[in-house]
Amino acid sequence: MTDWTAWTRGRGGALAGAAVVTALLLSFHGSVPNGVGGLGSLLESVLPWLGAVVVVLLVLALVRRSALALGALLLPAAAWTYLFGGLLLPAPEPGSEDLVVVQHNVGDENTDPAGTARALARAEPDLVALEELVPPALEVYARTLGPDYPYRAVRGTVGLWSKYPLSGSRALDIKPRGIEEAWERGLRTVAHTPRGDVAVYVAHLPSVRVGTSGLASSRRDESASLLGDALAAEELHRVVLLGDLNGTVDDRALRPLTDALNVAERGLALSFPARFPLARIDQVMARAGTVSAIRALPATDSDHLPVAARIRWH
Repeated sequence: MTDWTAWTRGRGGALAGAAVVTALLLSFHGSVPNGVGGLGSLLESVLPWLGAVVVVLLVLALVRRSALALGALLLPAAAWTYLFGGLLLPAPEPGSEDLVVVQHNVGDENTDPAGTARALARAEPDLVALEELVPPALEVYARTLGPDYPYRAVRGTVGLWSKYPLSGSRALDIKPRGIEEAWERGLRTVAHTPRGDVAVYVAHLPSVRVGTSGLASSRRDESASLLGDALAAEELHRVVLLGDLNGTVDDRALRPLTDALNVAERGLALSFPARFPLARIDQVMARAGTVSAIRALPATDSDHLPVAARIRWH
């Protein structure tokens, strides 16, 4: 029996079936219902990791020497490449016209706010957006970032530090129903940059929980809808959204945002959890501009990784 004969046997049907199912999930994830346990959003939160399933199936197909399974694996491989392959391409060269931003949930239990602030400043951004700002750490961030970022806007537990003057700063009402305690996690301000005025939004959407009943995300989803309404009403042409959105850009619950704003074209920048990042829930989006590249920065004393992005205006 030749090696070729071994490869052409009709074995590997189960692997081929798994490959087809993986391809269907990648291609038609929007059709997975969300009514039971948020199954659709849960799948979309880990969608890039289906690439790991493809790799496992490839190894098994090689071990089984199954030509059928290898052929079927072309389907999910093509679907994954279509969805995420572009993110792995080299980032374009930085341009002098780019707006460089950093987004970071610094963590309300961060024991080294000064070190965190210095680490973010090393990326040399124009804007720094922070969430989970709590006293007395807020004063430390203000004092450490102040020399390089003299303009700031803080509302509740979110803030923006800027190299450029800010005006029109105000809180955003993105508080979902059912939260009785003080809750202020959104702001809008205008940055007067050399390239023109930019409306900058900083937001921290409610957390989601994954349990035996599935994904609990109703408050996050409601807050995302309120934020989407605010963005839709924004009169300035150029808009940047920075925040811990507690969701990936593939999650349908963030469509009020991703339908209106451009997301990163290059870079995976997985940001949470910091010890073993599984998803990018810290986002940078833009209107009238392209988020040309996004990357994760080295870990700080937070449970999130910071992300840095470049925005190129159209």
